[in-house]
Amino acid sequence: MVELWFGLLCFLLTVFVVLDGWNIGAGALHLIAGKTASERREIIAAIGPSWSWHEVWLVAFGGTFLLAFPKVMATSFAGFYLALWLVLWSFILRGVSIEVGGHIHDRLWQSWWDFVFAVSNVLLAVLFGAALGNVIRGVPIDESSKFSISLFTDFGVRGRVGILDWYTVSVAVFTTVLLSAHGATYLRLKTIGRVHQRSERLARWLWATALVLFAVISLETWVVRPALYEAMIERPLAWLAIALAVAGVWALVTGLRGTAESRTFAGSCAVIVGLLAGAAVSVFPVMLHSTLGTEHSMTAYNGAAPAHGLAVALIWWPVALVLALAYFTVIMRNYRGKVRPAEDTQGFY
Repeated sequence: MVELWFGLLCFLLTVFVVLDGWNIGAGALHLIAGKTASERREIIAAIGPSWSWHEVWLVAFGGTFLLAFPKVMATSFAGFYLALWLVLWSFILRGVSIEVGGHIHDRLWQSWWDFVFAVSNVLLAVLFGAALGNVIRGVPIDESSKFSISLFTDFGVRGRVGILDWYTVSVAVFTTVLLSAHGATYLRLKTIGRVHQRSERLARWLWATALVLFAVISLETWVVRPALYEAMIERPLAWLAIALAVAGVWALVTGLRGTAESRTFAGSCAVIVGLLAGAAVSVFPVMLHSTLGTEHSMTAYNGAAPAHGLAVALIWWPVALVLALAYFTVIMRNYRGKVRPAEDTQGFY
């Protein structure tokens, strides 16, 4: 039962990262891929109304986290209080910039919200990357099963660590480049004209950079937490995840060389799913690794809710999932195809 809920939790997080990841990536490139007001409007139109809907998957992740692993959630949310507020404000600023940017037809007003939109998306990518780095590296949990973590300490990866150190900053940079590449691939699929051309060039450069950074991060992870690779070797599911990521790289390489935009975008999604799935399978059952001593780590087993509660939740959880997937299908079908800014009615600009 615990293994099932851990899998469901990782599924929801992966769906959010893939779906909102292209919005975050496209937003991070907002001022680069779009040089004029009309081109930036095209990028906003490509994101469409889905930016707010994709956040629902993060809410579902939080609800499932609380339901299935309340002890782990209580510990992690208390410890990462500062980081969570930064994430919340970044989400707020992103939404506000989309909604109010077009209320006043003044270039200074609109340029300011363009800037806020881009910065908030970059911050989201950096913060999510730093969070992933903290999960892999570990946090300073002691015998009380609690921790309090500052923004940074001595930039080391052992003992009383902070949110930022040389490893988590590296993961944050890699994640920002990865999501930006994902966003550029999405814009290549959805846009036309100059935005499409810039997105195509950006996608090539960003994916090449992401590949190099991934090699660096892999080596750093081996230094920081070598047990991760030992578990990966022993678990067939991890190899399946790696195979999916490799297939995604093949689709990216072949798609970017030609005009197969859908294949390229599918490859982008596959790479992210493969990397997240491989990491999730490798860290299980540890959910919060302790940098002070492995005996203090919190696992899916000692942090899970009672078995009866997990069993009862399986009655309604699939119903909610079906409803969410049905609405997601409707949204994606209604907004499929290339963006036509002249026909857009989202009210921004």
